[in-house]
Amino acid sequence: MNTTFPEPEIVTRKGKPVSGIIPIKDYEELLERAEDSADVTWLKRFRKKPRQYRLLEDYLADRKRR
Repeated sequence: MNTTFPEPEIVTRKGKPVSGIIPIKDYEELLERAEDSADVTWLKRFRKKPRQYRLLEDYLADRKRR
């Protein structure tokens, strides 16, 4: 069965919409966009925080001591 719908199908219960059926490609695109949006939100928050830097050698020496 290889049926494609030109528009999403809406499933109703007692006359109220409860879910929708969309092609898998559309679902994957929506999921990717949601993940991208979450990444951008995290990056914006991260960039607002003050950052501290240290030399790699200092980090590695500190890590060896633990």
